[in-house]
Amino acid sequence: MSSGLAAKIHAPKKIGQLLVERELVTQTDVDQALVLQLEAGILFGEARLRSGALSEEYLIGALSEQLKIPILDDASRPDSLEPISTALERLGLDWAWATSQQAIIWWSNDELIVAAQRPLAPQLLESIEHALWRAQLFSSTQIRVFLAKSATVEQYLLQSQANESANDESDFSLQKLREMAEEAPVIDFVNRLFERSMRKNASDIHIEPAEAEFEIRVRVDGTMRSDGRFPKSKFDAVVSRIKILSGMDIAEQRLPQDGRQTIRLSGERVDLRVSSLPGTNGESIVIRLLRKDVSLPGLQELGLQGYPEQALNRALTHNNGVVLMTGPTGSGKSTTLHKILERLDDGNRKIITIEDPVEYEMPNITQIQVRSEIGYTFKDGLRSILRHDPDVIMVGEIRDGETATIAAQAALTGHIVFSTLHTNSALGAIERLVDLGLDRFLVASSARAFASQRLARKICPHCSTPSASAIGEDLVRQSIARGAKLQDALQGPANWKQANGCDACDHTGYSGRVGIYEVVPVDDQLRSQIGKGGDESEYVRQLRSDGYLTLFEDGLIKAYQGLTTVDEVLRVAGNADLETA
Repeated sequence: MSSGLAAKIHAPKKIGQLLVERELVTQTDVDQALVLQLEAGILFGEARLRSGALSEEYLIGALSEQLKIPILDDASRPDSLEPISTALERLGLDWAWATSQQAIIWWSNDELIVAAQRPLAPQLLESIEHALWRAQLFSSTQIRVFLAKSATVEQYLLQSQANESANDESDFSLQKLREMAEEAPVIDFVNRLFERSMRKNASDIHIEPAEAEFEIRVRVDGTMRSDGRFPKSKFDAVVSRIKILSGMDIAEQRLPQDGRQTIRLSGERVDLRVSSLPGTNGESIVIRLLRKDVSLPGLQELGLQGYPEQALNRALTHNNGVVLMTGPTGSGKSTTLHKILERLDDGNRKIITIEDPVEYEMPNITQIQVRSEIGYTFKDGLRSILRHDPDVIMVGEIRDGETATIAAQAALTGHIVFSTLHTNSALGAIERLVDLGLDRFLVASSARAFASQRLARKICPHCSTPSASAIGEDLVRQSIARGAKLQDALQGPANWKQANGCDACDHTGYSGRVGIYEVVPVDDQLRSQIGKGGDESEYVRQLRSDGYLTLFEDGLIKAYQGLTTVDEVLRVAGNADLETA
């Protein structure tokens, strides 16, 4: 029966040819896959997936066209394990067989449904044929074959293992861990995890162990979302696979570790920054995904517009001074600074950066990686940079007084220095630098601008609806009463929006993010106030005459324009403005 079924499949084109015609891979990718196919003894499609040159979604579509076999959709899938368990028992098979074949089977009326990534594999079809003969069901059964994504099949296989003991005390030797990490199902599981996360535009993957299972969560647009729960029996293999990929010690499970590696996912280069943290239920793993080939949007596309854009542009006209970008981790500071460097890269300046890590590779710019493990820190790198005749310097982060002092002194000797600092507001950077040990005169004389940034989720264009926001209108009135010059920025009718949720935005109501900014240009009057030791309220009164807007007010403008919602602005920018109203 299996040979008869396979004979009905007509494949006029090889899968590699189809993929090239669809421009999903290049001929070079095909040639490399053929080599890997011969070396590893696997199918062409598996070779493409493992090399990271192709996503499973594209591969399965091409296979469906080549083999004329439909793809299993969600509506046709069993809603529980029971139909699969019943079919296995009826044919004298078990879940171990299903796992070995990476396939699921169930009855639909008189048809036996077979769903697998390789549904025409001879061993799979022959074993089903023999099982039907043994059960005396061969003559009365029609087989219907579907292509299924590995994630679909794996979902059922993992559920079948959910009752395994969470306290399994098996001896996981180093060799055993390595063998588990190199098993095809584990490799495929991790690859699919990365692919799903990339499709969702996730910035981080969190693997969090519990007593009897582990959960995978991803951070998308700054918020955490669950990506599924899995049996604890798979945990060690998955973690070991990730450790091997990132160059970490798989035997060390008691101490925190950091690792990094560049891999290919769907033909795209991605930097993995992996951190492990031992816990009571096992190691928690966090993976930062940095896309190497993505092109960054311009400053205006990032959300820099109006007064913040004008104030920052004035600071960039200077050939010396310090420009500091503040905000919490993940607020987009580094992205904004890299776009500023791109603007300054006119071919007439020497630009050098020292970063940890180097997130975006930039042509014509010398980029240095901090190596803390050998004692090469920001302050060491900054000293070296100053001996290399730079015009523009970017220091990834100011973490100590010595780095801050060197940066300020470099600004006074004819360099323009960009860096980041962890404070809650742009003006908060002034006192933070003083706390790090800088003299007020040095802060005042070296600074050109302080900026702060947050990332607000953008409203989903597919499901958002207009909203008459009484809260938004009231917040605008309060801001104007405090002296904010919002009238020019709020020209035209209000476009308040409400977040609803749909399939396109994963039912969150939001898709993508936009920056909200606060920029403080340092002019002579503010420089004088800094030197005297004024407080933030005094600084704000002075800045209002120039059109200064707080972080919250810039976010309010973007909510008025329909880019985000008032609730989202309140979430990311806080309510300090309301408290002082």
